[in-house]
Amino acid sequence: MTAPLRLVVLGDSIAYGTGAARVEDTLGSRLAQVLRSEGLDVDLTVLAVPGAVSRDLTAQVRRATVPPPDLAVVVVGANDLARFVPAEQAAAALGAAVSELRALGSDVVVVPAPDMSSVPFVPPAFRPAVQAACALLQRRQAAVAGAHGATVAAVSAEVGRAFSDDPALFSADRFHPSSAGYARIAAALAPTVLAVARARRARRAA
Repeated sequence: MTAPLRLVVLGDSIAYGTGAARVEDTLGSRLAQVLRSEGLDVDLTVLAVPGAVSRDLTAQVRRATVPPPDLAVVVVGANDLARFVPAEQAAAALGAAVSELRALGSDVVVVPAPDMSSVPFVPPAFRPAVQAACALLQRRQAAVAGAHGATVAAVSAEVGRAFSDDPALFSADRFHPSSAGYARIAAALAPTVLAVARARRARRAA
């Protein structure tokens, strides 16, 4: 009998699912369902912590080691931006986490920081500066993730436009995604996550 695919979601409140109306609506649950629709038996563990910054990934990875994940999805960066953590520092912490996961034999999908300029309470005059800061961190995250063997899900621009166009994608706090918002994020991530899972399944079968 084939062992289940161990899917672990790490990172911040978006990875955790803050703002979703139901557990089934959270990002991890939606991604697990996408994989199950592909015929995969999935064992989902969510180790993400609301409020986490990139340096907090170390503790989350430590909790993920027994047994190690087959596929780790890392969603982080929003709190680094909100707390003005330097992009190089945040990216280095992400790189260290990815390196540890890869050493465990895990495939890793990194979801770079969201475009925070789409958050409703960001004043229009500040949005270009916020967008530039987000883009800088996204570039640093993508570079370090790729260098350590992760697959980067470059969906920030697509998702940011969707959230800018549809306020219903935000939850009542006007910061975190709503259930509809998580559905939109999961839909954007699904092709990348599926591709990585399929490649792993093919390697297992070989």
